[in-house]
Amino acid sequence: MSEHDDPHAVNLELPIAARIAAASERHGEAVIVERAVSLIEGNNEGKEFLLIVGGEHAQGILDGAPVLYWPELWGTRALLHAWDDSAADAVRAALSNQAWRVREMATRVVATRRLDAREQLVALLTDETPRVRAAAARALGTVGTSEEIEAMSSLVKDEDIEVRRGAQQGMDAIRKREAK
Repeated sequence: MSEHDDPHAVNLELPIAARIAAASERHGEAVIVERAVSLIEGNNEGKEFLLIVGGEHAQGILDGAPVLYWPELWGTRALLHAWDDSAADAVRAALSNQAWRVREMATRVVATRRLDAREQLVALLTDETPRVRAAAARALGTVGTSEEIEAMSSLVKDEDIEVRRGAQQGMDAIRKREAK
């Protein structure tokens, strides 16, 4: 067991933001970001870290449930609560992850951290998964410019209501921001 792997040190009753804050206090935010990026890249970061980022759901994986995309998703989500600019490339890479949940979460991190990923977000406007299309449109509302409005405008006629809402919200946000 490494110095960063004490599963008993994690209070699973805490919400994710509080678990990440406690882990950052204990190990340093830079370590948390580095390990989150490592999860995004598909690496094993030990029991404690998996419990920190995945909470009670991570226990299922530790007990033998299929890993699937969960560690990558949780690593991406952790970057909503701990950050260093060194994680930006990993977040951009997560935008093209094979798992739609990881792509969706990466759009949230892009918006929260205001990363330059407009080109990748525009590509996600045609993603096969409606939740990813909606999330990409909302993220463009935060980091996009009027140049992306045309690409987003076709989504207001999408068959999925959440995609239509996301597109309208994204376009409205860009227009409001650029009107200032």
